Amino acid sequence: MKSIWILVLLATLFPFNTAAGEGGSDLQPYPAPDPGFERWVFRVPSLEQEEHHKVEIVVGKILSVDCNPTSFFGDLEQRIVEGWGYPFYLLEKVGGPASTLMACPPGQQRTESFVAVKGQGFLQRYNSKLPMVVYVPEGFQVRYRVWSAGSEVDRAQPE
Repeated sequence: MKSIWILVLLATLFPFNTAAGEGGSDLQPYPAPDPGFERWVFRVPSLEQEEHHKVEIVVGKILSVDCNPTSFFGDLEQRIVEGWGYPFYLLEKVGGPASTLMACPPGQQRTESFVAVKGQGFLQRYNSKLPMVVYVPEGFQVRYRVWSAGSEVDRAQPE
């Protein structure tokens, strides 16, 4: 009987690590999306020296555009899952689309293109141990790219 109580106590003190995919879904700690938002999830592979890498979260939408540069505007905010300490990202407000209004060459057709949101907070720490969870307004997509630092470090000069 005493060993059962010890097991119950240990299970209470050391819950299963669901964020790592053991014992259940690794999304269990993350909140459901609010109405009008979608939750996008991706995972980056394990790398040596992950501290030398960053993940750029690219949020955008496919639009019909002309020759002018077009973009949306907004800031990606990092939040923390209460009680777990895991980060997730929220794009709460998006402005635009906006573009320059230059005349396009005669006869140039509009094309379908991915138009990204520009702003702060899109470059994040690389962490292969947790899923990257991003909440965006409905109709937007989430893509990502990995940035890597070179092996050379230049020295600055004092002045």
